[in-house]
Amino acid sequence: HARTEESGGDSVQTGGSLRLSCAGSGFLLGLECMGWFRQTLGQERVGVAVIDGDGTTDYADSVKGRFTVSRDNAKNILYLQMNDLKPEDTALYYCAAGDGPCGLSAVFYKDWGQGTQVTVSS
Repeated sequence: HARTEESGGDSVQTGGSLRLSCAGSGFLLGLECMGWFRQTLGQERVGVAVIDGDGTTDYADSVKGRFTVSRDNAKNILYLQMNDLKPEDTALYYCAAGDGPCGLSAVFYKDWGQGTQVTVSS
């Protein structure tokens, strides 16, 4: 049974950095399209960054130049390095495995984790 588990969320000040981790089990995330998403209360889940099986990446415009998605295939872990954090980055962050076109739409993902909270204060 495939599952993912996020960790690394924390409370930081504006301009700070965090690295989120997503541990995969039951599947090899290095072979899959993997995505990072975030959600705030009352809002839809939105795509932040994705990485395809061939290493191709894509980012939401709001995080380009600040966030980097990567993975360690040997450890079966997906990462999201977040730099220059802003209050608007505050959200519950999720990772998931792709189940369709590899893009930023949450519709095409499955095996969602429970999320990890990122809070950025000004």
